[in-house]
Amino acid sequence: MQKLFWTIGATVGGWAGWALGEPMGMMTAALLSAVGTGVGIYAAYRIIRDYF
Repeated sequence: MQKLFWTIGATVGGWAGWALGEPMGMMTAALLSAVGTGVGIYAAYRIIRDYF
């Protein structure tokens, strides 16, 4: 269950980062996607820890 939540968090976070950075260029999109992936994994970790 934990890996599923991490995967969903990484996917959603990466997509959100890419969507925010894409208008500013490819490098910015890639950087924000990586940051968003990390934030998504952290958010999934917190959800699992607090609610399950």
